[in-house]
Amino acid sequence: MRKEAIILDCQAHGQAPIDVRWLKNGVKVVENERVYLLSNGSLYISEVESRRGDKSDEGFYQCLAQNKYGAILSQKARLTIASISSFAIQPMSIVVTEGSVARFSCKISAHPPPIITWELNRVTLPLATERITVLPSGVLQIHGVQRMDAGNYRCVATNIASRRRSTEATLTVTPAPSLLLPQRPRIIAGPQNISVSLHQSAILECMATGNPRPIISWSRADSKSIDVYNTKVLGNGNLIITDIKAQHGGVYMCRASTPGTRNYTVASANVTVLAPPSLVEWPESLTRPRAGTARFVCQAEGVPTPQITWLKNGEKVHSNGRIKMYNSKLVINQIIPEDDAIYQCQAENEQGSVLSMARLIVVMSEDRPSAPRNIRADTVSSSAILLAWERPLYNSDKVIAYSVHYMKAEGLNNEEYQVVIGNDTTRYIIDDLEPARNYTFYVVAYMPMGASRMSDHVFQHTLEDVPLRAPELSLTSRSPTDIQVSWQPLPDKLSRGRVSAYRLSYRTSAENTVSQMELPGEKTHHLLENLQPDTIYLLRIAAATSVGWGEQSAWTSHRTPKASSARVPLAPELHLEPLNCTTILARWQLAPRNSAGVLGYRLFYHEESQPENSPVQLRASDNTHIIGGLDPRKKYHVKLLAYNFIGDGYQADQTISTPGCVSVRDRLVPPPPPPHNVYAKTNSSTAVFLHWGRPAFTSSQAVNYTIRCNPVGLQNASLVLYLQT
Repeated sequence: MRKEAIILDCQAHGQAPIDVRWLKNGVKVVENERVYLLSNGSLYISEVESRRGDKSDEGFYQCLAQNKYGAILSQKARLTIASISSFAIQPMSIVVTEGSVARFSCKISAHPPPIITWELNRVTLPLATERITVLPSGVLQIHGVQRMDAGNYRCVATNIASRRRSTEATLTVTPAPSLLLPQRPRIIAGPQNISVSLHQSAILECMATGNPRPIISWSRADSKSIDVYNTKVLGNGNLIITDIKAQHGGVYMCRASTPGTRNYTVASANVTVLAPPSLVEWPESLTRPRAGTARFVCQAEGVPTPQITWLKNGEKVHSNGRIKMYNSKLVINQIIPEDDAIYQCQAENEQGSVLSMARLIVVMSEDRPSAPRNIRADTVSSSAILLAWERPLYNSDKVIAYSVHYMKAEGLNNEEYQVVIGNDTTRYIIDDLEPARNYTFYVVAYMPMGASRMSDHVFQHTLEDVPLRAPELSLTSRSPTDIQVSWQPLPDKLSRGRVSAYRLSYRTSAENTVSQMELPGEKTHHLLENLQPDTIYLLRIAAATSVGWGEQSAWTSHRTPKASSARVPLAPELHLEPLNCTTILARWQLAPRNSAGVLGYRLFYHEESQPENSPVQLRASDNTHIIGGLDPRKKYHVKLLAYNFIGDGYQADQTISTPGCVSVRDRLVPPPPPPHNVYAKTNSSTAVFLHWGRPAFTSSQAVNYTIRCNPVGLQNASLVLYLQT
């Protein structure tokens, strides 16, 4: 309740000293004279506030306990202040005949859920009689209505916060006709789809009318029998399921039948049983060497499906080059000392959350090499960077290999790539990079007893290259003598640098003379003026970076309007969007002053360099159309125009490329991570038994493995032996 005091307990066990902090909705709680920590770590709120916004104490609370080994976060505790809202649904006045049925309903939001009662002429009605049923959901049912039932009804909702009364609704009862004709059964209030938390109750309403009075029965759509221990009929045909469990979920059917006949009607509803998360597999503590791989697994079940979040010392883990999170797994590659921490898996859905913890201990080898020194990177080209370094200062004679690691420096969730090379070189060219991108690099040295720490990180960018493709054009006319040319800026992957200029070329279809103009790189549109009416123009564009010009686009055609077409519709505003590799969504809109009198649309499309197809006829009310059956990785021209009783309107022309279909062949597959748990054991004086496991985490099956074998301290590269499995 508001203004009451509350204590949120937090008991943490471990090696002292233990520091305890509190979070509300993920943000540290600021102590003041009203909210403060007790000596035992509990949070004390002297007067709970329920004001709106940041002033309210409502929310999710967690305590964070930390000692020298790491930190753990507690389960979430939700603080809800008792409240009751205004009625969302008020009862409505009705007129019914004597002997029939009457139904009133009300709805209100409250915490905790309210108790609903009904009053007739300000006198409380019983919750259940032979004719009257009050459902906890706020429904009042009256069967076999009598004249004495007439009056004013209102709904009363009560919880610990307050009591609210609805407006009054009048029930008017008219005399029954002297001759009652048979009526087929009719369900006037059927069951509604419902989601119910585990161990709560579900109420499925079914109220029917007819003559004679229909019989109501229940069944499941999957033909399973209804649980007789947890299910009973409430009133005259409503079904209530108490202490609901997962097996109670499904589709329930209410059937209203006329006795002694085959006349019936059916209504159905789905019951979804919501369940808080529970862990079916949880992470285990691990001990790993530096540069090793740690793999934590956490699987949870619940309804809705729980979301998995990983925490490190109480803070959310984010993917980067070394750390990956897929589905329920957390994989840490190239372990460093800073990875030594307490990790928690948090499974959460709207029903609650559950946590499990594990510790990662990073062990250090005493005689491991120091890190590679003086690492530097030099740009070679738009796709290659030369990385060079010096050998470690300590134990460099024991180094057997180096691993070079690189990833894009900007953006999130970038993939980290690594290349393992021999100990006979201290330089390597990475030549599969994207133009005009900034990359970060580091190097790790390996010896039989372990790996060094990472070298310092260096950053270097690749050079620009010419644009990979030209922009796609959109063409419209606002008058018979102009063409509005517009285009979208190229994405970084296609521009391969900063676009410094555009070259726009155009000519008529009947002439070979080409007019050209160069436009600044920041422009995305240009108006061509003083053109000839009713003439087909061909246009194309090219983009340039500091390196030079990319390829020009193919010619795109556009016909200027006729000089006499002042009263035809102007061009629609056309937007094209690829839905998948074979389908395009076309959307358009007309200005309100331009839409009057439009009889319909004509849409044309064809693949680049192919003849134009016959138009697709569309209604005036249409504003979208799906173009299907296209080929992947092709450029298409789309033309749209509106027409009225005078003739065809101005056309909008646009080009768009379909993406490639996602397949194993098309998907770029990064290099797999290294094999897991590699160890060697002497087999004889000339043989070694080598064992390894599949990579700790990879999205694909390994095709083969390459083994590199050479004497320790090798200086002659010709003695290196490579074996493939």
